[in-house]
Amino acid sequence: MRQIIPDDWKKRINNFRLDLDARFDSALFSSLRGTRELYERYSAFMDRFYVGGWKRWVFVEPLSEAATIGLGGLVLMLALAIPAFRETADEDWLKKSDLAVTFLDRYGNPIGSRGIKHNDSIPLEDFPDNLIKATLATEDRRFYDHFGIDFPGLARALVTNAQAGGVRQGGSSISQQLAKNLFLSNERTIERKVNEAFLAIWLETRLTKNEILKLYLDRAYMGGGTFGVDGAAHFYFNKSVRDINLSEAAMLAGLFKAPTKFAPHINLPAARARANVVLDNLVDAGFMTEGQVFGARRNPAFAVDRRDESSPNYFLDYAFDEMRKLVDTFPKSYTERVFVVRTSIDMTVQHAADEAIENQLRQFGRDYHATQAATVVSDLDGGIRAMVGGRDYGASQFNRATDAYRQPGSSFKPYVYTTALLNGFKPTSIVVDGPVCIGNWCPQNYGHSYSGSVTLTQAITRSINVVPVKLSIALGGKDGPKAGRAKIVEVARRFGLKAPLPDTPSMPIGSDEVTVLEHAVAYATFPNKGRSVTPHSVLEVRTGAGDLVWRWDRDGPKPKQAIPASVAADMAGMMSHVVSEGTARRAALDGIPTAGKTGTTNAYRDAWFVGYTGNFTCAVWYGNDDYSPTNRMTGGSLPAQTWHDIMVAAHQGVEVKELPGVGMGEKLPPQPPSAAMAQAGQPKTLEIKPGPPPILTRRGAEVLVQVEKMLDDAARVAEKAAPADPKKPGKPVSSSALAFPENYATATADSVTTPALRKN
Repeated sequence: MRQIIPDDWKKRINNFRLDLDARFDSALFSSLRGTRELYERYSAFMDRFYVGGWKRWVFVEPLSEAATIGLGGLVLMLALAIPAFRETADEDWLKKSDLAVTFLDRYGNPIGSRGIKHNDSIPLEDFPDNLIKATLATEDRRFYDHFGIDFPGLARALVTNAQAGGVRQGGSSISQQLAKNLFLSNERTIERKVNEAFLAIWLETRLTKNEILKLYLDRAYMGGGTFGVDGAAHFYFNKSVRDINLSEAAMLAGLFKAPTKFAPHINLPAARARANVVLDNLVDAGFMTEGQVFGARRNPAFAVDRRDESSPNYFLDYAFDEMRKLVDTFPKSYTERVFVVRTSIDMTVQHAADEAIENQLRQFGRDYHATQAATVVSDLDGGIRAMVGGRDYGASQFNRATDAYRQPGSSFKPYVYTTALLNGFKPTSIVVDGPVCIGNWCPQNYGHSYSGSVTLTQAITRSINVVPVKLSIALGGKDGPKAGRAKIVEVARRFGLKAPLPDTPSMPIGSDEVTVLEHAVAYATFPNKGRSVTPHSVLEVRTGAGDLVWRWDRDGPKPKQAIPASVAADMAGMMSHVVSEGTARRAALDGIPTAGKTGTTNAYRDAWFVGYTGNFTCAVWYGNDDYSPTNRMTGGSLPAQTWHDIMVAAHQGVEVKELPGVGMGEKLPPQPPSAAMAQAGQPKTLEIKPGPPPILTRRGAEVLVQVEKMLDDAARVAEKAAPADPKKPGKPVSSSALAFPENYATATADSVTTPALRKN
């Protein structure tokens, strides 16, 4: 065979490989030898610094450990600082809260303001010296000495609080408090305190001490819906901060700690006591002598009496939040920060809502063990006509209408019935009210009784619990109840509910939580012929010079067709029976078409009525902040009565519109005048204004259930005794949830005109 590679080529290749291997070995040997020599020289050099004996353990080892721990601490601090510094990513961070908004009602009348006007604020040198000293003595005595965190003050606060067994002193510096006001929330968490500390140091590196103090005085919340000491001076004393005296300065400085607790227009004695503490701080800090503060102690400040003023503060907070979100959508090049905003509020309706809730809680809150309430009135475009977020804004700024998530109970059921109508059911469709279970959960009606075959209209009128659960099962079909509940959630989303709505078997009867605002505006889909709308408070935005910037009807989101108009009309027809003959008879309006649904949750923790007319929709909630049960309050009691009182005022001077599916309203039967009856020789009866029902005790409810069962047993015996008579389908008994009851109190309260118990 012929050789492919000649012998001399093989020899050359082998020699090349040997040469390459030798060169590689030589280079490796030389590099390792050089490394060894370098290490030996380094070791010899470092041996000169060797420290042995006691010096090593006293100096070298502690410094080495400190360097190691310090490096680890730096890495940890960097990891903790990253979330805090993300808050400063906005280049316009100094103006984030720098909006100055004047709010008008829907008719152009001023109703209040929010924010601060930083560009025209009072220079720091114009603030009274006694106010500066009072603030520093009370909030941060070493403000000009620390770098953002006052470690001695923090240690003092920790010791004082530990000795007192509670929070008696705060350790936050003014820089930390400003960082919280600019970037963070008021939540009491360790994460917030860590971020606050890093941001305080960050502020100290970018602003001077005077700039930090000035921002703090301008942007701190001072109670009464005011921000900044100048706004507070105008609100509490009707004067500029330039003109306040020492006693007034002490009262203002005392507000930084707890503005709602020490607001002088709410609790003047507490405000004066706090001001006296501030005067003590001035003396203790050495800023003033006892003789200098003696006059302020003898002549404490008087605040302007604003008890008769009713500013819609909950609404203004909501509108200001909406305005801030709206400004964020403006182009970055837009630098205007002063605005005049025309809102959707109607102050006549707002005053009626405030008065209705206060009257009901004052008269019946103690009996029902209910301490809080909230309501939202909306027009059919989603504009908020009135908002009450709690009983007293001065006592609590938490807005229960927008921020509190509460179980809606049976007021959630209209979404279930709407889903059923969208999937082939009709208002006259028959569903059997009988036992049903999903897994280990078996819903029960009130008194563990069932009504047999009922129509959907009868089921929603009497607030039967089993029927919505059976509908959720039927809607799921072969895919199971979970698929049916998914359809219900999808329909609720179309209505505008943005609450989480987790999937639970009890979701169809209202166990998932919603807000009053979303619930109220979602119901507007029914009178709006199936079109869902977006809740809003801002109608028009103009600059301080009057230039139009934004308008809702031009730039806002448009209504969406959530359900067919025919389904919305059918639902209105079904829900009108709840008011005319069901659990919400107290909400009936004279000559105005009305529909709605009551709701009462487990252990009577929440009571709702959500209803609508052809003009407005309104949701009313009663309960307690701590989720404690009420004394058997139901949606048909205080909520329905409050809704009635608010809507009567809302429809004054308004052209009543037809409600699709119901038509025009009917006049309620008039009560016979007692005087005329007396003249006719008839016994005189009291004219009772519809109001909250008497409280039904647990024993009374048990007795009524027993009587109802006895009547049912008697009816069955009578039917068996007369088999020749044609069997008439009976109406369902008035039953409702054991978990979400629509109580018998409504029936007993109406016993003046209708029997408390009747055979159905």
